[in-house]
Amino acid sequence: MSRSPIISGVGHTAVGKLEGSTAMGLHAEAARAALGDAGIEPKDVDAVLCAYSLAAPHLMLSSVFCEYFGIRPAYSAAIQAGGASACIMVMQAAALVKAGYARHVLVVCGDNRLSGMSRDGAVAALAEVGHPQFERPYGISVPAAYALVAQRYMHEFGVTPEQLAEVAVVHRRHAQRHPDAQMRKPITVADVMASKPIATPLRLLDCCLISDGGAAVIVSAPEARSDVRKRPIEILGAGQKNTHEHILAAPSLVDFGCRDAASQALGRAGVSLGDIDVAEIYDSFTITLVVELESIGFFGKGEAGPAIAAGALDLDGRLPCNTHGGLLSFGHSGAAGGLFHVVEAVRQLRGEAEARQVSGAELAFVHGDGGILSAHCSLVLGRA
Repeated sequence: MSRSPIISGVGHTAVGKLEGSTAMGLHAEAARAALGDAGIEPKDVDAVLCAYSLAAPHLMLSSVFCEYFGIRPAYSAAIQAGGASACIMVMQAAALVKAGYARHVLVVCGDNRLSGMSRDGAVAALAEVGHPQFERPYGISVPAAYALVAQRYMHEFGVTPEQLAEVAVVHRRHAQRHPDAQMRKPITVADVMASKPIATPLRLLDCCLISDGGAAVIVSAPEARSDVRKRPIEILGAGQKNTHEHILAAPSLVDFGCRDAASQALGRAGVSLGDIDVAEIYDSFTITLVVELESIGFFGKGEAGPAIAAGALDLDGRLPCNTHGGLLSFGHSGAAGGLFHVVEAVRQLRGEAEARQVSGAELAFVHGDGGILSAHCSLVLGRA
C-alpha cells in the first residue's frame, strides 16, 4: 500500500450571492459536506486547518470554527497566505498525518464576501495587500498591481488583450457544464473586450468573481483508507515558494515562484509536466493564469495565449484546465476559491465530474497563488 497521505472527502456549499449566509455557517456547511463525502463523523477529526475571513475577521479563526462546529481536535491552526492558503493547508495537513499527529485532518474555508461586505469594506480590505508606505498612498489596488504584470508581459512577449479574453471565454465554457457555478451564461471574446475597464489592460470579465461560499477537504493517513467510503486520492507531491509580498519588491514581473513550487511538487511525486492529465490553477485574473502556465513550464514564454485560443485548455485539449470554471466563472470566496480547485481535481480523478469529466484523468496538478503572484504552493494528486 502506498504511504502517501490521501484526500478522503471533499465538499463545497452553493456559490454566489447567498443572502443570510455567514462565514462560520459556510465553514460548517462545507465541513459537513466533506465529512459526509468521506463517510466519517466530526468526532473522528483529529486536526483542523482554517484560513481567514474578510467578512468576519478573527485572530484565531480555527478556534472559532471548532467552537462553532462543536469539536475539540488535538490540533488546530489558521493559515493566511492569500490565494495560496488552500494548497498550503492541504500540504500541511499531509505533513501532519505523515508525521503521525493526526489520522483525519479537516481543511475548511468559507466567506460571505458578496452578501456580507459593503463595496467600500471590500475595497478597504483588499487595499491591505498594498505596501502601506510605498504603494497604498498612491492608490494602487489589487487589479492595478496585476495590470502592471499584464502590461509588462504584453511588452515582453506580445500577449494581446484578445488572448487574455480567450482565458475568460474557456473558463465560462467549463462553468456551463457545472451545475453549481456562479456564472454560466456564455461569453465571447467580444463580450470580454466590451466589458468595463478596471485597470488597463484588464476589464471586468478579466477579473475573478466575488462570491459567498465555502469548501472543505479531508486529508487522511494512508492507513485510514478503511475508514472512508469514496475512492481515496493520493497527495503525491507538494511544494512552496515565496518570492515577495508587495509588487514593488517582486524580483521579476514576468517570472514567479510558481516555477519552484511546481518543480518541488513534481519532483516529490516523481512525475513530469507531460504526465499531468488535468490542471486546476489559480486564476484571479486572466493574466494570472497565463503567467502561471508559462512560469510553471506548461507553455513557453509567449505561447500560452495562442495555445489557449486554439483550444489547449478545453476538455479534449493539450491541458484541460480549471474544468469547474475557476475563480473567473465558478466563484471566488477568498481562501475557499483556492480550495474549489482542489475539490474539482479530486472529482476529476474519481471520475465524478459528469459533463466536464476529462477522460482517463489519473494525475492532477493544482496550484495556488497568494498576494500579487507572491506566495505559491503546488500539489500533485493521483488516483490511488
